[in-house]
Amino acid sequence: MSTYTVVDPTTAEAVTEVEMADLAATDAAIERAHEAFASWRAVSPGERARLLRAFAAVVDAHVEELAALEVRNAGHTLGNARWEAGNVRDCLNYYSAAPERLHGRQIPVEGGIDVTFHEPLGVVGIIVPWNFPMPILAWGTAPALAAGNTVVLKPAELTPLTAIRIGELAREAGLPEGVLTVLPGEGPVVGERFVTHPLVRKVCFTGSTRVGKQIMAGAADQVKRVTLELGGKSANIVFDDADLAAAAASAPYAVFDNAGQDCCARSRILVQRSAYDEFLGRLETAVRGMRVTHPGEDPDSEMGPLISAAQQARVQGYVDGAREVAFAGDVPDLPGFWVPPTVVLSHDVAEPVWREEVFGPVVAVMPFDDEAEAVALANDSEYGLSGSIFTRDVGRALRVARGVESGNLSVNSHAAVRYWTPFGGFKQSGLGRELGPDAPEAFTETKNVFISY
Repeated sequence: MSTYTVVDPTTAEAVTEVEMADLAATDAAIERAHEAFASWRAVSPGERARLLRAFAAVVDAHVEELAALEVRNAGHTLGNARWEAGNVRDCLNYYSAAPERLHGRQIPVEGGIDVTFHEPLGVVGIIVPWNFPMPILAWGTAPALAAGNTVVLKPAELTPLTAIRIGELAREAGLPEGVLTVLPGEGPVVGERFVTHPLVRKVCFTGSTRVGKQIMAGAADQVKRVTLELGGKSANIVFDDADLAAAAASAPYAVFDNAGQDCCARSRILVQRSAYDEFLGRLETAVRGMRVTHPGEDPDSEMGPLISAAQQARVQGYVDGAREVAFAGDVPDLPGFWVPPTVVLSHDVAEPVWREEVFGPVVAVMPFDDEAEAVALANDSEYGLSGSIFTRDVGRALRVARGVESGNLSVNSHAAVRYWTPFGGFKQSGLGRELGPDAPEAFTETKNVFISY
């Protein structure tokens, strides 16, 4: 097997070497997961629930360890990393209630009774991205395990360390061998094998739209289920009747959180023309006030580095190619992969910085005249994942929320993801929904049984 050098994006220094699974190791892990499935699905609902709660408790006892690991591996701020580790715990706790509540139905029929069952699929392959390694691990793993499936999970090559540790904690909590297997490896090897191996009955992928399309096409050969959470170019729509101070103060955190490496990032800001100048002035104050510091040394850091040199170069290319850079914040004098939080002014919807997912700390701002134009501009995108609407008019908020083609919207806030509410996108932002009360059913087949009198 080959190894991969994990790098600290804050300092560009090597952290450790991680062994990468080859095809034979991947096949062996999938086969072990398939063998474990027979006994895992037979575990009583109450016992499966207890094991998931035990898993959550062990994660909770290691939140600080996991957070410190993520700060070093992914360059996340300490506050974000603590939240992310806590999100793993919370997802496991939330879905620990599912095994005892995965109800079927009794449907009235003539001549007997008709009942339905939610049967687990089998082995589920989960492919996790590098931008949020811990939460996205949990969003797929927790409901899949709760529904009685076993999981093989591939972390991103860049950020495998917390996934490896969480896999160890699962065994410590008492999950049987083969129920959750973490397989560090390359996408064309491990990820591709999840798509082609006949024993993997569902693939959950979070990442680029380009790769998501390849997975969807490959899964068609075996009519394999997929859940895809892909790209985004979300709009933050600010009307002139909004609380402009609140809208401007919160806008940087809606796009620069995690250094903009977030598919939900509100990377297009639409501002009603009559409020445009005031909003920009307030936005500049907020952006320049952001605390962009070494996340491992400053617990109050609000933004860290990008994940890699390649990502840094890609994002900087959008800044260099922008028609008008309005202002930017500061970055520390460190050798890592830093790009300052940057605001550009867009004048044409064809500009790459306006249309394409930058996936970095760059936001484009454009004025609009009325409600209809705001909705049209927001919808002029191949994506439809998230977004925000700032207005004091409740009727307008509802009209715009219904008009914007996006799976997750917030009014007068930027909250988009809660583990107890559904999450997913429209158009090329994805397929299916994660999280919320119905997520375990997405890892089951509905079986209908008629019993004659």
